[in-house]
Amino acid sequence: MVEINIFVINLNNMISKADIQKKLLHLFEKWASEKAETIHGMSPSGSERKYFRLKSKNKSCIGVFHLNEAENEAFISFSETFKNLNFNTPHILSTDLQNQIYLISDMGNQDLFSIVQKESSPLSSKTKSLYKKSLEHLFKFQTKSVKFIDFNKCTPRPKLDKQSLLWDLNYFKYYFLKLNNIPFNEQTLENDFNTFVDFLMQADQDYFVYRDFQSRNIMIKDNEPFFIDYQGGRKGPLQYDVASLLFQVRANLSSDDRQELLNHYLNMISKTPDINLQSFQKYFYPYVLIRICQVLGAYGFRGLIEKKTHFIKSIPFAILTLKWLLKELKMDIEIPELMESLNKVILIETMEDPKTKKGLTVHLNSFAYKYGIPKDYSGHGEGFVFDCRFLPNPGRLEVYRHLSGLNAEVKDYLKEQEEVNIFLQQVKELIKPAIQKYQKRNFTDLSINFGCTGGQHRSVFMAESINQFLKDNFKLNIELKHTRKNNWITS
Repeated sequence: MVEINIFVINLNNMISKADIQKKLLHLFEKWASEKAETIHGMSPSGSERKYFRLKSKNKSCIGVFHLNEAENEAFISFSETFKNLNFNTPHILSTDLQNQIYLISDMGNQDLFSIVQKESSPLSSKTKSLYKKSLEHLFKFQTKSVKFIDFNKCTPRPKLDKQSLLWDLNYFKYYFLKLNNIPFNEQTLENDFNTFVDFLMQADQDYFVYRDFQSRNIMIKDNEPFFIDYQGGRKGPLQYDVASLLFQVRANLSSDDRQELLNHYLNMISKTPDINLQSFQKYFYPYVLIRICQVLGAYGFRGLIEKKTHFIKSIPFAILTLKWLLKELKMDIEIPELMESLNKVILIETMEDPKTKKGLTVHLNSFAYKYGIPKDYSGHGEGFVFDCRFLPNPGRLEVYRHLSGLNAEVKDYLKEQEEVNIFLQQVKELIKPAIQKYQKRNFTDLSINFGCTGGQHRSVFMAESINQFLKDNFKLNIELKHTRKNNWITS
């Protein structure tokens, strides 16, 4: 047997920050005709692009470095088109595409997302007004620019076509369903993907799709919205971008706010004779669904694989949004495997709104080692993981084989085993000071996991025992979950 090791190399990491800054400074000084006084790296985005703010005595701009040449060319091409149409987008100030850098006008520091995060539901009238203005600008992007955009510059495809949507669904399948050990029939799910996408493609596809139209990409300057990060734009349906903004999961808009904003957009459609309002409404929530699937895939990749905390913390918000959507969604197609998989997704986390959770939450899990340690969605790592496989196994005895650690007979059997009692006491002594310290330091999350061979007897018993110990000794939130062979055991 030959072992093959695959290494993924991030080329961005091979180019030093100092080298990028040096090239940007040269480009800036050439454009500004004066020496730069400062250059500061800006907060990273979800992509591999790197942003810097450069300032001289009289001028300021944003420097961008990105290795993806096609995306650079698309952004620059679209920006020139939008400038000619007087849209609120950055102007291209100078380019050096040989070195994958360019300069754009500075849109300021405040985005719409940061404003929303400071508010409680419902939105203030001022913030709601910013959303409505953004939707009005979006409608212009979608309908006015489509005649002037060079769609040959779009990447990776000129349209949000069937292939593009299937990529999104497979992203969801491989980076969320599989990473979370959610079982499905591969062929049946693929059949459902095709049925679902064929349905979506019946919507009118002759508009400009911004592709990532969400509040992080809407800068607010002088109480007006300005728009960035549209390099993924292409031709496609109206519904996709509206879904992206109103159902951005971390913005966590209330259903009432979403409906009011959607009605504002629908009112614009109703005044446009060549757009069918009923057709838009028919396909709107199905496009919300595929957008959420794409987002979950992105969160799985960026969070569970790349371990980026922001994306890990976003997963519960996405699941809450999905739970709401599944109650509202109506489609005249049969996609049973996909719907069953989605209904399993909403069982991953408790449905408490992450914004309202206070105090320390202990995520208490039992699991089978052959299916992996449960994923941590708090962004704080896996916490305690206790291996119970050395303990006496009730599953080896016929009388207990078809029972679990939730049954009294199994509990009684394990309580009679001295090594089980010793181990249980040791676990209590280990976790008690950690919980006390976490509460004192106002930590929000701690995972405690118990694994055994099948995830049925010993790990379940231990998780249940610690659950009772925590209830008796601490004031905290407890999220208890038992998994076995990718199925959930009801506690």
